[in-house]
Amino acid sequence: MNHKKVFSSQLLESRIGTLTIEGPMSYEALLPLSLHEGLKAFRPAEQQYDALLKISQFPEGRILVARLDQLIVGYVTILYPDPLERWSEAKMEELIELGAIEVISDVRGAGVGKALVRQAMSDDAMEDFIVITTEYYWHWDLKNTGLTVWDYRKMMEKMMNAGGLIEYTTDDPEIASHPANCLMARIGSRVSQQSIDAFDRIRFYNRYHNS
Repeated sequence: MNHKKVFSSQLLESRIGTLTIEGPMSYEALLPLSLHEGLKAFRPAEQQYDALLKISQFPEGRILVARLDQLIVGYVTILYPDPLERWSEAKMEELIELGAIEVISDVRGAGVGKALVRQAMSDDAMEDFIVITTEYYWHWDLKNTGLTVWDYRKMMEKMMNAGGLIEYTTDDPEIASHPANCLMARIGSRVSQQSIDAFDRIRFYNRYHNS
């Protein structure tokens, strides 16, 4: 599989200053940067920074960041699905996951998340992939945003729609455990019908394996 990474960059105005949206970031490009301490939704910021460095070294790993000078205030990760998740069971080279997206509260409302997703998906290499993301309400920052589960879900949908990801149905138990959870995906223009069929089978794993 061709994992060629084409770097691109753009500027975005926010209330804390002009942000640089750029990536995919190499390990070397990430080293001089630091992660804002508010980026701790998935793990403490220091550990998350180490995770970003690790992902950047994977052949398929893509890290895009929003930074204020040398400080990362938002990021998105793309890599192969976790081996423990159903999405890896198909062993599809064409299936990758938008695994995490996080933006500090100070720049929310500036379109940073949309810009990160849009830029990540604008790379021509993405036309060779099915990019998925799994949205679970228990990962959402409902407390600090003051949004309801459904308002937050609507916000996440709009963010992913900016990159061409749309909702797909699935019988995955975790997603089915709450109506706000969802699977979203973008199928690249060069993805084969064979791969699309394999994606359908993994989306409805229980139907195909219990019949």
